Amino acid sequence: MIVSIILAFIAGGLICVVGQLLFDVAKLTPAHTLSLLVVIGSVLDGFGLYEPFIDFAGAGATIPITSFGNSLTHGAMAEAEKHGFIGVLTGMFEVTSSGISAAIVFGVVAAIIFKSKGKVS
Repeated sequence: MIVSIILAFIAGGLICVVGQLLFDVAKLTPAHTLSLLVVIGSVLDGFGLYEPFIDFAGAGATIPITSFGNSLTHGAMAEAEKHGFIGVLTGMFEVTSSGISAAIVFGVVAAIIFKSKGKVS
């Protein structure tokens, strides 16, 4: 179990290092970096490389934002096999809908509970 935790920590940390390098070296904005990491996860899943990475790194591969791209592509490809082109459109949202819904709900709850530190116009 300790080895799994260490591998997850290292893999997740390396993904974070890539994101930080995109900020510092490539001078990308947070939005561009976020989008690029999602696309990287999606492309890796398209080539069948992200699932072996998840098997190796565990939570280190499933927690970072690259996993969201993996989930979008994985769901789209699975539904495309079943339902054709329309499955591409519905599949990506079917697999990720619970995560997106949870993010929205928790964001609203946090906005209600905590006071904003920014100025309100």
